[in-house]
Amino acid sequence: MVLLHWCLLWLLFPLSSRTQKLPTRDEELFQMQIRDKAFFHDSSVIPDGAEISSYLFRDTPKRYFFVVEEDNTPLSVTVTPCDAPLEWKLSLQELPEDTSGEGSGDLEPLEQQKQQIINEEGTELFSYKGNDVEYFISSSSPSGLYQLDLLSTEKDTHLKVYATTTPESDQPYPELPYDPRVDVTSLGRTTVTLAWKPSPTASLLKQPIQYCVVINKEHNFKSLCAVEAKLSADDAFMMAPKPGLDFSPFDFAHFGFPSDNSGKERSFQAKPSPKLGRHVYSRPKVDIQKICIGNKNIFTVSDLKPDTQYYFDVFVVNVNSNMSTAYVGTFARTKEEAKQKTVELKDGKVTDVFVKRKGAKFLRFAPVSSHQKVTFFIHSCLDAVQIQVRRDGKLLLSQNVEGIQQFQLRGKPKAKYLIRLKGNKKGASMLKILATTRPTKQSFPSLPEDTRIKAFDKLRTCSSATVAWLGTQERNKFCIYKKEVDDNYNEDQKRREQNQCLGPDIRKKSEKVLCKYFHSQNLQKAVTTETIKGLQPGKSYLLDVYVIGHGGHSVKYQSKVVKTRKFC
Repeated sequence: MVLLHWCLLWLLFPLSSRTQKLPTRDEELFQMQIRDKAFFHDSSVIPDGAEISSYLFRDTPKRYFFVVEEDNTPLSVTVTPCDAPLEWKLSLQELPEDTSGEGSGDLEPLEQQKQQIINEEGTELFSYKGNDVEYFISSSSPSGLYQLDLLSTEKDTHLKVYATTTPESDQPYPELPYDPRVDVTSLGRTTVTLAWKPSPTASLLKQPIQYCVVINKEHNFKSLCAVEAKLSADDAFMMAPKPGLDFSPFDFAHFGFPSDNSGKERSFQAKPSPKLGRHVYSRPKVDIQKICIGNKNIFTVSDLKPDTQYYFDVFVVNVNSNMSTAYVGTFARTKEEAKQKTVELKDGKVTDVFVKRKGAKFLRFAPVSSHQKVTFFIHSCLDAVQIQVRRDGKLLLSQNVEGIQQFQLRGKPKAKYLIRLKGNKKGASMLKILATTRPTKQSFPSLPEDTRIKAFDKLRTCSSATVAWLGTQERNKFCIYKKEVDDNYNEDQKRREQNQCLGPDIRKKSEKVLCKYFHSQNLQKAVTTETIKGLQPGKSYLLDVYVIGHGGHSVKYQSKVVKTRKFC
């Protein structure tokens, strides 16, 4: 056994003398050093019972060693690939026999014994090729020096290695239940509910655990290490292990750093020269989400896209050791959006349309006869709405509409028009739409750019209020209505009153003040005033002006609240 330890040291620390003999040492001190984890930094030894992270360059093999001190010892070795498949092999090295009896006599020179160990291939115990988390386990292993050879032929990659001689008591990886599958219990257009059986590590072993759910559109993951590699922004130099922890001089040469065997502290730049080092390849960000949810074993994923396939993985993480185990992932396609019913527009007929908040409505216009032009009249009753018009699939128009607008498009024989109306984020939208191939007089009245009602404060009396509003060059009929309101008339009530599509036909006859025709060819003079009489002192009134077009369709100006004087 003494020889086993020294052979390990010879492998790690080359000596120049070819005639140096086996030195004497304090066995107790040696045992303390071999168990001190600091001893393993900057070396290729895997400490017993600890998981190490490593980095492989493509097509560059790496070798690790693990010591088993006594015969008939349990042994477990676990290799976790992160973002690339691996080839790995575990072998048992044949060590030189100790012919010195009780420590007397001469030994073979150190360099000769070391060379003998390196030249021996050893007995292969296990090999694997792939990207699964794979392990070797034996309930009774002989003492010796175990050699782990690793290779990545696809790309530079991260990996993790764990080895222990006490697998029963360690149990660093959380256990999976007898049924390790993740089930989809509910499926919607934008949500998926997942459920899985709890890990025995929490229920039986009483160890603290948490579950992490991973969602992406590409594939299922076999380890949390692979997820974290995908979440990384790129494969740049700083993603590689820090020098001094997992580099050999050979690795430094590949990055453009000279190997330093002088024992002095290494100094290096943050980024290697592109000419000397390896190329740095940026990796595009991946649409992947990782959510850790504590110890709950049911979770609803929200804000998904309809009719889209997603992959779902669940990992149970030992909070103490930070080591994880993957459940058997699943995948599901969210439901399609409910197909919109398309409303048919009739030539020259006004259609009322209601669009939900952030919703959409589709309308279709198919003129019966051939036509040179098509005219669309849009009257948005509340907030702005977005309109898109396609002719036989080709986009002709896309813009926001507020108030009344008219669009004239070039026609085409036997053409069909698809209109898409999209609501805004503030609230539901109401509008009127008319499509025609024979526009004569406008079905909707023309409006000035400013549809506010102006009240003259100095002309207020205890029984009257004087207001003014703008007109247009087109002769239209204007009707003014009044309604008494409370002094605490609020914004919600005002918003309901602002629906421009509500005509005077819903008003009480007692609220009507008068109707008159008005227009002016000079827009500078297209202003009219009116004095509303018969009001009560100190009362608030809601005033509305409606303009009525030739087709009988009306549009309401913005409402105005006025208050009469209390004392005159």
